[in-house]
Amino acid sequence: MGRCHTDLKTHCCDSFGVVNQCGDMAPKRRAASTTKAGGKKVKKEEPEEKEEPEAPQDAFKSAKEALKAAAPSQQGKRKADVHCGMNAEVHEDYDCMLNQTNIGQNNNKFFVIQVLKEGKNYFCWTRWGRVGEAGMSKLSPAYPSPDKAISDFEKKFKDKTKNKWSERQNFVSFPSKYTLIEVDGEENAEVKVDKVDGPVKQTVLPCTLDSSTQRFIQLIFSKDMFKEAMESMNLDVKKMPLGKLSKLQIAKGFDVLEEIEEAVKQGKGQALLQELSSKFFTTIPHNFGRTRPPVIDNEQIIEKKKEMLLVLADIELAQSLKAESGEEETVEEVPHPLDQHYQSLKCDLSLLDKDTEEFKVIEAYLKATANSYRPPVIKDVWKVNRDKEAERFSAHDELGNRRLLWHGTNVAVVAAILSSGLRIMPHSGGRVGKGIYFASENLKSASYVTMSRNTGVMFLNEVALGKEHTITVDDSSLTKPPEGYDSVVARGRMEPDPSKDITITLDGKKVAVPQGPAIEQPQYKNSNFSNSEYLIYKESQCRIQYVLELKFR
Repeated sequence: MGRCHTDLKTHCCDSFGVVNQCGDMAPKRRAASTTKAGGKKVKKEEPEEKEEPEAPQDAFKSAKEALKAAAPSQQGKRKADVHCGMNAEVHEDYDCMLNQTNIGQNNNKFFVIQVLKEGKNYFCWTRWGRVGEAGMSKLSPAYPSPDKAISDFEKKFKDKTKNKWSERQNFVSFPSKYTLIEVDGEENAEVKVDKVDGPVKQTVLPCTLDSSTQRFIQLIFSKDMFKEAMESMNLDVKKMPLGKLSKLQIAKGFDVLEEIEEAVKQGKGQALLQELSSKFFTTIPHNFGRTRPPVIDNEQIIEKKKEMLLVLADIELAQSLKAESGEEETVEEVPHPLDQHYQSLKCDLSLLDKDTEEFKVIEAYLKATANSYRPPVIKDVWKVNRDKEAERFSAHDELGNRRLLWHGTNVAVVAAILSSGLRIMPHSGGRVGKGIYFASENLKSASYVTMSRNTGVMFLNEVALGKEHTITVDDSSLTKPPEGYDSVVARGRMEPDPSKDITITLDGKKVAVPQGPAIEQPQYKNSNFSNSEYLIYKESQCRIQYVLELKFR
């Protein structure tokens, strides 16, 4: 993994509230060594020639394409349904998960079919019911060979879907029939020890991360946290176990949602929208209990479902990172699992000492601009150095007017952000168009934080704003700043007191950091925005500088 660490300077405030460089800072505690598994030092990469980055497509389209491109060509090992009550295994690939949602008839149901082998006997196992419930089940008689069990399986599959099992690669969905949900098999993310040269005894090395970073990595890769995030969006985690819903299946959900969006734009009738909504919930199983599934019939619901699919795609990415980090060659010593997860991020995290001026500036920024009634409390702060992000950001070296700004997010997507960077979201809040949204007030960005057990994660980003275009009314049509401008600022009626701003130096660039509380802005008293929002429309125009783990009360 190519990682480099930028040495930082101590920042000391003078009497005018300006932060100047004042010599070398005491060495920080490293989050991990720069030595790869196997003891080889990372070779420094030569800096690439700077190129002006092209404006990227939005995250919705790029995520869909990435999912299709990354879909595995081979399926992993299948597991017997947990409700079968047998010590059995799936015979070959005779295993399917079917789903059917029909909003008009209040149907939201599943059907599981498997050929199971236990000892020398073969069975056809079926289980069916409403999504979110165990349902009913049936086990065929024991057969001495797989042929009869396979015949039962194929007949049931044809009855339920109107498709032949042998032609499932070209599956066609039919009205009032079940749809095949593509689920990946069990991916073994454990260290492999049985190779062609025979079993190798391996030793798991001690974790090289400090205790705070260990806790943070555990949080952002936590299986319970991912499940919690999925359940909060009404996703059915039983039909979509972590890392098992195939990338192609998620991509199909993107396709159906685009169909719905087009139908809404064209003003199509409720009957078609109900049919397409049923198709979406069939493709991406949701748990609505006994409640009738809703019709996706307006832009607000579409945007929420887009966000849900993007979170689901990011969860899938995090699971892929976990799986990749577990793939090791035949070696006698392997890194600790937390080190493997950390290395998979391709991101250097350096824990800040809480006695440093750098930490205190961040803490003051949070306290001054957070919710005064129940402000979040900092657990820890890390300096972030994402692989190659500095090079990408350097394309905007000529832009001045740099600010350190907040960005809040769902804890379930933090691993994906650290791995892939902040992206332009398709909805992006909507009020100022399709860009990356930042705020100068913690309380504004904190409203976008989705927590796990009262723990949330926020980013502080160096944003090269350049020449700002100011607006005071909503403009959801924006996809770039007007000609001659580099960013858009939706000026709020409140803004951190600019007279209290200080300036720090990051990588040789002056960056403004608010330190004062929000005060009224008379010149913007009629603005539609209560708090200012800062928009850029090129992903390369920002750099993640810090990640904060926060306790919300």
